[in-house]
Amino acid sequence: MREIERWCGVECTVNRVGDRFHDQLHRSGHHVRIEDLDQIAGLGFEAIRYPLLWERVSPDSPDAADWSWCDERLDRLDRLGLRVIAGLVHHGSGPHYTNLLDDSFAPGLARHAAAAARRYPWIQDWTPVNEPVTTARFAALYGHWYPHARDEESFWRALLNQVDATRLSMQAIRAVNPAARLIQTDDLGRTWATAQLAEQAAFDNQRRWAGWDLLCGRVVAGHPLWHRLCAIGFGERLRVIADDPCPPDIIGINHYPTSDRFLDHRVQLYPEDAHGANPHHSFADVPAVRTLDPAPEPFANALREAWDRYTLPLALTEVHIGCTREEQLRWTRVAWEAACEAQAAGIDVRAVTAWSVLGSHDWDQLVTCEGCYEPGLFDIRSDTPRATALARHWQALAAAGRAHDVTAQPGWWQHAGRLTFARAPRAAASSAHRERTFGASRPLLICGATGTLGQALARACAARGIAYRLTDRAACDLLDPLSIKAALDRIQPWAVINATGWVRVDDAEDEEEACHAINAIAAVRLAERCAAREIPVVAISSDLVFDGTLGRAYHEDDAPNPLNAYGRSKLALEQGMLAHGYRPLVIRAAAFFSPHDPHNFAHAVAQALARGESFHAADDQIVSPAYVPALVDALLDLAIDGVSGVRHLAPATSLSWYDFARTIAAKLGHDPDMIRPVPGAQLGWRALRPANSALTSRHLAPLPDGIAEFAAHRRAVLATSGPAVSASA
Repeated sequence: MREIERWCGVECTVNRVGDRFHDQLHRSGHHVRIEDLDQIAGLGFEAIRYPLLWERVSPDSPDAADWSWCDERLDRLDRLGLRVIAGLVHHGSGPHYTNLLDDSFAPGLARHAAAAARRYPWIQDWTPVNEPVTTARFAALYGHWYPHARDEESFWRALLNQVDATRLSMQAIRAVNPAARLIQTDDLGRTWATAQLAEQAAFDNQRRWAGWDLLCGRVVAGHPLWHRLCAIGFGERLRVIADDPCPPDIIGINHYPTSDRFLDHRVQLYPEDAHGANPHHSFADVPAVRTLDPAPEPFANALREAWDRYTLPLALTEVHIGCTREEQLRWTRVAWEAACEAQAAGIDVRAVTAWSVLGSHDWDQLVTCEGCYEPGLFDIRSDTPRATALARHWQALAAAGRAHDVTAQPGWWQHAGRLTFARAPRAAASSAHRERTFGASRPLLICGATGTLGQALARACAARGIAYRLTDRAACDLLDPLSIKAALDRIQPWAVINATGWVRVDDAEDEEEACHAINAIAAVRLAERCAAREIPVVAISSDLVFDGTLGRAYHEDDAPNPLNAYGRSKLALEQGMLAHGYRPLVIRAAAFFSPHDPHNFAHAVAQALARGESFHAADDQIVSPAYVPALVDALLDLAIDGVSGVRHLAPATSLSWYDFARTIAAKLGHDPDMIRPVPGAQLGWRALRPANSALTSRHLAPLPDGIAEFAAHRRAVLATSGPAVSASA
């Protein structure tokens, strides 16, 4: 049996919105970081989907081509031994002098393809046009991308132009390299619907094949789309394509959780942004995974349907999900298993592709404006791209190595929490109705059941489907080596997060020995016992290890110099952890605040303002307040990634306690002038505080500041509970 290859790809979309071109290679920084290729090649992939994009090579004129960027990178890839699958347009409408509806698009791309083939005759695998059906939908049916058409005739014209561009490009490429292969990608899902919309679903389920059917010369008399396209006026073009087809050598299937759709005539059950219509019906169009029960099976259905239709070699050419790290790992596991199972069933599956190796930008906004960044195998939000757990996971696939323990739990698309809309039963084999069972996995151990951070970590693990055990002192006393040993024997964790600790900064001045025992001695004992079993351990330190005299935000490499007993205990924790831990991770964070914990500064501000009282806050001390829900999510990602060393988790903005309180007041709808500035020395603190202990990181992305989320949560709680009522005798 042929071994399934592991391919990879960088998100390289260059799409046009109005007169602006959105370039993912610039957004990711890969445009100026050729060294990315060395890191990618080090993961052992056999091939890479890589851009030689028309819009980037000849942006101003077809007669002015600059291949220098491509030359340098293809030379590097050749020396690295990474086979190239060359892409020529990726969701693009071409340079400014053409577009998807223009007759010049197909011959223009073919001219670019010929030049590329002559320049790089050794490239065997080509994808001249990525996802032609999807691109035609987004650019010419839904109007998201240029040329922003919204009608069926434009959709089919855009698709036919892309199909012709593919045919003509492959002719030009094969004139140079007769062995060149076409790897034709598109998004592939299935549409389900209520009975009233069966006709629309049937049409959608034909249209999804249109790009591949056209290339294979199948859209002829008798094809379900033949009469429809002839009625629009495309009959002669269909005949020309059918007489000179260009069937793919490999069909590339791109599949996402949103690829499968459900159409429902009961629009009142869904938000307005899901509403659509055809000439006969209004309907809601939503991801099937959010309403169908049982849920569609990702990847497996697409592979089977494509094989049954074409009996051509297949590859999964985009495997990526924008989600938390464990879900990314689980999605990859599902894709790989589906490919292996399909191959075992006789389907010719050639490869599975790690897509968005460097992550992707703005797809939450359909690349129409700047939106969110989704990490991939590397997270680029630091001085240099940082390998995530996905990188090791893809390496492990090649060697059939052990997958991360979090992959043993179901992905969000596999459990009941996925149903955000009304449940819609679907007919399916009895096996599909059975709840899938997963193997036992080692949990994450969280020490500190009674603290803010321990509780927050437990909530986050529950929400993310990460198996965990939360222990208090009775279950795991960190000052007792035997208790630690017993807990590790009993729980067998894959990692330990120490969320315990002394938190009373001023009291530590009088009880430094007790503070040191809890914050440092106990933490180091835990680290030592974990190291003996090669269990990674995470501990939490503080901004108070710094003296505040630097005059700027502190990064990880700055020298600590604590001013108080609490800071000294945290510095001792850091030194002991780094000396004795196994792959130890020390997180420095500051000024925790959370809507779930009443014992924090933000809650105290909110409570005082709700009572109509003014609030005094220090205006001479700068901090980086950490919103706990964001902090623990980032911390869990780092633990899964296996990051070690000292890292800062902090928002991008630092501010005084006074300005922090004013911002909270404004977000809660109170008068910010109810916050009164005072010097910190007047607040009765016994412990010295640094004047500026702001944190920043050279390794990690900033946390969201969380103040708006804190305020929104508090308003929601108050709206649910109602105003406080005083009893009277």
